[in-house]
Amino acid sequence: MKILIVDDSRAMRMLVTRALRQAGFGECEIVEASGGDEAVGMVHRESPDLVLSDWNMPAMLGVDLLRKLRAEGNGVRFGFVTSEVSDHIKEEARVAGAEFVISKPFAADAFARAINR
Repeated sequence: MKILIVDDSRAMRMLVTRALRQAGFGECEIVEASGGDEAVGMVHRESPDLVLSDWNMPAMLGVDLLRKLRAEGNGVRFGFVTSEVSDHIKEEARVAGAEFVISKPFAADAFARAINR
């Protein structure tokens, strides 16, 4: 499995990677993007099986990244890892096509539960 982590914070990308490894995804190939525009290109080039994206990023919101991918006909599995966890955000994520929302701060088992559904 190849997982694309999208977050404008390098430190957060490292934390998500570590949590994935702890959750049993140590054999997965992990690639990273620092924002939505870069992530679109990475999805096209790398063909990940799963995208894990932050919600709030400077140039493009994570939900806009998801909408762009869906508008292109790309059905890649997509989940959010974000501090934005209101009911409104969760519903917006679901409607846009996200499978799950993991809230920050997170524990490794949150990834196992969400991804293995």
